[in-house]
Amino acid sequence: MTETRLPAQARVVIIGGGIVGCSVAYHLSKLGWSDVLLLEQGRLSSGTTWHAAGLVGQLRSQSSMTRLIRYSTELYASLEAETGLATGWKRCGSVSVARTQDRMTQLRRTISAARAQGVEIEELSAREAGERWPPMRTDDLVGGVWLPGDGKANPSDITQALARGARLGGAIIREKIRVTGIETAKGRVKAVVTDQGRVACEALVICAGQWSRVVGAMCGVSIPLHSAEHMYIVTGKIAGVTPDLPVMRDPDGYTYYKEEVGGLVMGGFEPDAKPWGMDGIPYPFEFQLLPDDWDQFAILMENALERVPALETAEIKTFLNGPESFTPDNNFLLGEAPEVEGVFVGAGFNSMGIASAGGAGRALAEWIVAGEPTSDLWPVDIRRFANFNNNSTWLKDRVKETLGLHYAMPWPNRELDSARPFRRSPLYDRLAAKGAVFGSKMGWERANYFARTLEERTIRYSFGPQNWFETVAAEHRACREAAGLVDMSSFAKFILHGPEAESALQRLAANDVAVPVGTSVYTALLNERGTFESDVTAARLDADTYLILTGTAQATRDAHWIRRHLPGGVTLTDVTSAYSVLALAGPQAPEILARVTGLSFDAASFPPNAIRQITLGYATGWACHRSYIGDGFELYVPAEFTVAVYDALHAAGADLGLLDVGYYAVDSLRIEKGFRAWGRELTPDVNPYEAGLGFAVKLDKGDFLGRRALSTQKAAPRTKRLIALVGPQLESQMAWGGEAILADGKPVGEITSAGFGATVGGIVALGWAESDGAPIDQAWLAARQWAIDLAGVAVPVTVSLAAPLDRPKSRA
Repeated sequence: MTETRLPAQARVVIIGGGIVGCSVAYHLSKLGWSDVLLLEQGRLSSGTTWHAAGLVGQLRSQSSMTRLIRYSTELYASLEAETGLATGWKRCGSVSVARTQDRMTQLRRTISAARAQGVEIEELSAREAGERWPPMRTDDLVGGVWLPGDGKANPSDITQALARGARLGGAIIREKIRVTGIETAKGRVKAVVTDQGRVACEALVICAGQWSRVVGAMCGVSIPLHSAEHMYIVTGKIAGVTPDLPVMRDPDGYTYYKEEVGGLVMGGFEPDAKPWGMDGIPYPFEFQLLPDDWDQFAILMENALERVPALETAEIKTFLNGPESFTPDNNFLLGEAPEVEGVFVGAGFNSMGIASAGGAGRALAEWIVAGEPTSDLWPVDIRRFANFNNNSTWLKDRVKETLGLHYAMPWPNRELDSARPFRRSPLYDRLAAKGAVFGSKMGWERANYFARTLEERTIRYSFGPQNWFETVAAEHRACREAAGLVDMSSFAKFILHGPEAESALQRLAANDVAVPVGTSVYTALLNERGTFESDVTAARLDADTYLILTGTAQATRDAHWIRRHLPGGVTLTDVTSAYSVLALAGPQAPEILARVTGLSFDAASFPPNAIRQITLGYATGWACHRSYIGDGFELYVPAEFTVAVYDALHAAGADLGLLDVGYYAVDSLRIEKGFRAWGRELTPDVNPYEAGLGFAVKLDKGDFLGRRALSTQKAAPRTKRLIALVGPQLESQMAWGGEAILADGKPVGEITSAGFGATVGGIVALGWAESDGAPIDQAWLAARQWAIDLAGVAVPVTVSLAAPLDRPKSRA
C-alpha cells in the first residue's frame, strides 16, 4: 500500500517537485542527509518544468556559473546508469550565429571567455555554420560559433530520474499536498503547515517555481520574481532535420531551435515580454498552458522564417505558451534567505532551469549541509536583492525587459532601462541637471559620467571606445591632477554597537580592528575556508561603536553574514539611507576641504586612515582620509545636509579644477591603483594571499574566522595569483573583463576588471593567472610573453604583481 500520511517531522522539507526541488533532494541524499521530505502541490514537474524546451548551453559570463552547468551535463549523462531512468540527455552540440559584425565581435569575445574557462569552442564561417545546421539560410550571416559540449534533455525525465535517486537515498516525496503556512520562532523556521498536516523541520527549501514569491511571504522571506509568458512551437517533420541536429541559436533574431521527432522546436525571447500572474498564480495550475498569442509571438515567427525558410510550409503541431518566473537581473535565486534562519531558496530560473538544475541543486544542498556556500555563488545569491526589490509593481515592469536579455546584445556596461529611476540619492536632481548619465546598482541611480555634449547624454554602446570615452578620461585625470568629487552615497553603511563590539569584529575581521578611536581599517571578512565573504572598511567612532562601509551590492549579504556571527548585546544597524558619502580625491582635495572647514587636511595634520567628526558649513559629519580611487577623503554626511555640503565643496573648488566624476572613472581609477572589487577579484573561491592582500591579514592578533585555513595557505606555494596588466589601447576594441589571459600563447586565466587608464595611457586590467603547479612570482611572470585575447586579437601586455601605479593597498 502506498504511504500517504505525512511524517510529523523531517530534517529538511522541500517545497516544490520540479527539476530544481528534486535536484536538491537528490544531492542532500548524496551528502548523507536522508531525512528529507519533498512536497509537491500537483505532480512532479507539473508547474514549469514539464513545458521547458530542455536546452543546455554550458557557457556563462561568470566562470562559477559555467562550472555549475558543466556539472549538470555530467550528472544528466550519468543518471540513467544510476537510476535506470532515461533523461533524454543528448550531447548534440550547439551553433550560435551572427547576422551583424557587432554580434560576430560578441561571439569572438565569447570564444575568448570560453578559452579562459576551459570550454571547448570553435569559430565558424557562415558556410561552416550552414554545414553544421543544414536547414538554415546562411547568405545573410557573418559567421558563428560551435560548442560541442552543449546539448538537450527531456526535463520531465530528468526530474523523475532525480526523484528516484533521491528516494533511493532515503528521501520521501509526496505529491498532491499543498503548503498553507510556515511557522517560525525567534527568527528560525520551525514547521511547515499543509492541507494534510503539520511537519516540523530544521531547514526549509523553497523551490516552488513561480509560486515561490507567495510561499516566501508565508514566513516573511522576499523572493523577487515575476511570471512572464514564454512561447514556442513544435513542427511536423522537416527535410534536413535529423536526430543528431545540434541546437541552434540566432540571437539577432531572438530565436532558438532544437530537433524533436524529425521536426523543430522553435521559440525565443522577445525584447518586450508579456508579464503574467499580476493577480496571483491560479491554483490548481497543473500541466496547464496559457492561450495561444500569435501577436506576441509574431516577432519570433518573422525572424524564424528568415532563418529557416522551411518553416513557411511546415506543419505547426503545437503552440505552447507556458508561464515561467523571471528575476530582476535575469539570474536565478539561490541560498539562505536573510530574513529567517534555516529557510533556503532555489527559484526564478529565467528559462535556464534545466541547464542549471543539476549544479544549482548540488550547490544548494552543500550550502544547507555546510552552513555556508562552498563555492562562489554571488551571481545568483538571493542576498544580492533586498526587500524593496520584491515590490510587485516594480517586478512587473522589470520582467518585461529581463526575459529579452537572453538574446539582447550583451554590450559592455549595458544598463537596464525598465523600472527606473528606483532609489535616488539626495543629489540626484543636482547631478541630473549637470548632465549625469545614470546607471543602476542595487536600485540606486548612480552617475556613470557627466555628459559634456547633447550627443553624450545617451550611451552609444559598442565593443570599442564608447561615446563617453574622452569625457571619462577627463574625469579620471581630474582625480589624479586636480580634484574630483563622486557621489558614493550608494555604499552600504552599518553601525556596529555594543560593549563587545571590538571583540565581535575582531572575530569576523582578518585585519586587526582593535585600533584607537578615530582610526579606520580595511579588512577582509572570511569564512572558515579562509576565502572571502566580503571586504569592508571599519572606522572606530568610539569605544563601543564602529561605522562599517561595504559595497553597494553587498548590503543585504554583508548584514546577514555579520549578524549571524554577533554575540548578544552587539547590534548591527543599517544606516545606508541616513548618510550620504561624498568622495573627494586629487592633489587639490586638502585645499578644498580646508576652505570649507577652516581645518588642515595635509597628511601630517590628518594622517591616512584617520576619521574625524568635522563641520562643513552648517553640516556636521565625518571625514575619513581614505579613498577607493586614489589619495583623497570620504565624507559621511547626514542625508538632509548633503546638498548644502555638495554645493559648498563646488564653490570652494571652482578655481582649483574640481570636476564631478562618475563611476566609469571610479572603475578605471581603482584598477590603476590595484584596488580589488568584490564579485570581480574577490570571491569565496580565493584567499587574501592569492589576491595580494596578505598585508591586511594579522594572524598574530588572536583567533578569527578563517585563521586556521590562512595559516596553511600562507605557507603554501602560490600557483594562482591576481596580476595587473597594462597594454596599448586599440581604436576598435577595449578590454572590458572576461577576456582570456595568454602566456606564451596559451590561456592561463581571465580578466576580472579592465578599462582605459588615462594616467598610464592604455589598457589597465586585473585578472587571475594559474600555473601548472609552479609558484607564481615576479620572476615567473617575467619569463613569459603575455597578451590579452580581445575578440580574437592577441594584444601584448606587460604584467606584474604590483598595480599599474603603485603597490596594491587598501582604500587609503
